[in-house]
Amino acid sequence: MVKDYFRLAYRSARQRKLRSWLTMIGIFVGIAAVVALVSLSQGMQNAIAEQFVSLGSDKLVVQSAETGFGPPGTDVSNPLVSKDKDVIEKVNGVDVAVGRLIRSSKIEFEDEVKYDYLLSMPDDGTSKEWDLAVEANDYEAEFGRMLKRTDKSKVVVGYNYYDDYFDTPITVRDKIKIWDQNFEVVGILKKSGNPIKDNSIIIIESVFRDIMSIGDEYDLIAVKVLVEGDLSLVEERINKELRKQRNVDEGKEDFSVQTPGKILETLNSILLIVQGVLIGIAGISLLVGGIGIMNTMYTAVTERTREIGIMKATGAQNKQILLLFLIESGFLGFFGGVIGISLGFGISKMVEVISFQIYGSYLIKADFSIGLLLGMLFFGFIVGAMSGVFPAKQASKLRPVDALRK
Repeated sequence: MVKDYFRLAYRSARQRKLRSWLTMIGIFVGIAAVVALVSLSQGMQNAIAEQFVSLGSDKLVVQSAETGFGPPGTDVSNPLVSKDKDVIEKVNGVDVAVGRLIRSSKIEFEDEVKYDYLLSMPDDGTSKEWDLAVEANDYEAEFGRMLKRTDKSKVVVGYNYYDDYFDTPITVRDKIKIWDQNFEVVGILKKSGNPIKDNSIIIIESVFRDIMSIGDEYDLIAVKVLVEGDLSLVEERINKELRKQRNVDEGKEDFSVQTPGKILETLNSILLIVQGVLIGIAGISLLVGGIGIMNTMYTAVTERTREIGIMKATGAQNKQILLLFLIESGFLGFFGGVIGISLGFGISKMVEVISFQIYGSYLIKADFSIGLLLGMLFFGFIVGAMSGVFPAKQASKLRPVDALRK
């Protein structure tokens, strides 16, 4: 009976408790790493997807093609300019376009100096531009109020400035210096969990350009289309018109037009690459664990040679001996998987809780699927069983007479 094989395998593992635990270490460390990494990366993908869904499916982002992993406008030799924005606004299907500036700046509060991001708000466009900037970034004040177009000497700061950015928390009506010019804080944004947003300062565009000596360039241009279903069509039109405006050929664009879906695909691709590399590293632990199981099973064959001889002398066939040792090695892999899944669950939940305490939102959240858990259990059993193939074959080929002599 199959249950007898499992009973014998369990009894054998219990008789060698310390060795069994040491054997399973490599397996459960590897599986714990895989479970934690996959669940956290999947949770992050879901969180990012939710952020893009909240933006709506009627928006596009235009920025320089030279922008890499840094903020828009960083080390860009051919930036977007106000003429590009004017061209975009005239494209058929475009409702409104708003240019934004995002730059690192010197920020001083009570003799403490730091450098972080300034974000502009338009003060010379239409009310639609202002509304799009607020909507696309989900700006909402936790304390005080949002900026007004006339707030030339006022700013709104991210939540971290109120929390623990400087030694002394910033509150509404406090004075801060930006490039040695004084500004009054009129509002503090709600905590978003996005470090860039929570660490940023929002300032009127004309003032931004003045204090940082910026001409008519933009770091990005946000676009809202008239009809959601026309997003791809409007994207093609914008590409065509900007190629004319910037005098570049198709395929050699020095700008990029991205939909939320495209940006999400790019981020997911990056996450998958990182996830693959980390899982590959975790796979080394599984390989080490498999070698440990193989070593343990070879030792078990040596120790139980007489027992094998007795089983064969009483009628046990080679395939039965083979199956017994395969189940025993798979048993070690399976329980290594159970422990690994438990550890992985605990690690990822701990990371989730810590990130929530730091960022105030579930930007990093563990997402467990039944498929992942069952897959890891099955994988642990298979790794164990495969590691026991050669020792099991050795045990099954022992002759009863030779085994009983030892």
